[in-house]
Amino acid sequence: MNHSSNLTAKATFASLPAVPDERAVNELLADELLDFNKKIIVLDDDPTGVQTVHGISVYTDWSAESIELGFAERNSMFFVLTNSRGFTAAETERAHKEIAKVIQETAEKQNKEFIIISRGDSTLRGHYPLETEVLKNTVEAHSDMKFNGEVIMPFFKEGGRFTINNNHYVQDEDALVPAGETEFAKDRTFGFKASHLGDWAEEKSNGIFKADDAVYLSLESIRDLDFDGLVSQLMAVEDFNKVIVNAVEYVDAKVVVIALIRAIKAGKQFLFRSAAALTKIIGGIDDKPLLTKEELMKEDSGHGGLIMIGSHVKKTTEQFEALQTCDFIEFIEFDVHLVLHPNKFEAEIQRVIEASEQLIRKGKTVTVYTKRERLDLGENKKEEELKLSVKISDAVTSIVKQLEVRPSFIIAKGGITSSDIGTNGLGVKRATVAGQVKPGIPVWLTGGESKFPGMAYVIFPGNVGSKATLKEVAERMHQ
Repeated sequence: MNHSSNLTAKATFASLPAVPDERAVNELLADELLDFNKKIIVLDDDPTGVQTVHGISVYTDWSAESIELGFAERNSMFFVLTNSRGFTAAETERAHKEIAKVIQETAEKQNKEFIIISRGDSTLRGHYPLETEVLKNTVEAHSDMKFNGEVIMPFFKEGGRFTINNNHYVQDEDALVPAGETEFAKDRTFGFKASHLGDWAEEKSNGIFKADDAVYLSLESIRDLDFDGLVSQLMAVEDFNKVIVNAVEYVDAKVVVIALIRAIKAGKQFLFRSAAALTKIIGGIDDKPLLTKEELMKEDSGHGGLIMIGSHVKKTTEQFEALQTCDFIEFIEFDVHLVLHPNKFEAEIQRVIEASEQLIRKGKTVTVYTKRERLDLGENKKEEELKLSVKISDAVTSIVKQLEVRPSFIIAKGGITSSDIGTNGLGVKRATVAGQVKPGIPVWLTGGESKFPGMAYVIFPGNVGSKATLKEVAERMHQ
């Protein structure tokens, strides 16, 4: 990682314009939300996007039935888990066409206006700009709606993701590392070079959208509470050009949302590509303390819990190493490289299930982790590697699916892992977000239709928390 262009967090934050009075901003925001009568639909490319909300429904499919239930809720906002970060480009395109069509048809039936937020990764990985392009084109083809612009807002304070002077940073202790210089930018499927968000949109769109054509909402204007200036910048956006949001604190994002709502009420149409902070603000979700053990563990079955670790990012590996110091956990390595030998792989899956069941019944918490070395097929094998990783993910999921014993809780580490376990392993169709067990780490309460109804299911993103966070969560859940 090249640290030459890093900033130091403390000094950088201290040099920014003064933060405005949050109470006054909260009042203005509440006023704007009062008559903002639109259904907010958040399409989540993995299940970690609910990491700032509580009391909100997550639907794990996009059938007309699920979308209608979402529209019928009293809540202004609901989430649809697309899990598209684990999809190929073709699968992503197909899914987003279907989703946009169902949303558009449901909205017409119920005579309700809507906005769509495409919730992506705060370190800029994912199928961008494909997802928002498909949503835009499909909605426009099936209605008389025209999108003027796309708002890009990867700010996510809980994860240490900040946008300053139009550059996006990932905090690593006291260093602010430009996003384009992090391990996330080297992602085999979703890699990128630019940290400047205008340049990033230009890079990802292969030059179709120019950084020079983007509108930049500066921290100076935001912290001056220059609403008129911000709104007039937004009113000028045309041709689906990009709106780049700078933000370091939640109050910055709140100011921007006030300006956005005013522009929308004045007739502008935006699509959103954002991390998880925007959803909390535009959904009018209040702060809630972290979940207590009592809220998480409703009944004592005497069984142990289950922790599933699939993510391979450096942070997960560090957190896993800290977890290994817990004496109340038994560890089972799942040799996923056997995926190349189907018979051996099937036998390995059965071995892991049997060992896990025996231990959970005895009251032991079990951690099943995939072999830490990545399966590398060599150059130009991206799609093949993605297909194998789907097979591996299916196998991890099948471990939960085939469990005959109900664990006292389940923690899944990594976005794609937790999505597959939630939808396929646990069979969840609609979950309620209970809140967070640690900042940025959401907990689902599984629906009555699922394999283990009413279970606390902890969705632990691959790249959130400190080295000790996974261990701390396991200790909290351990009875």
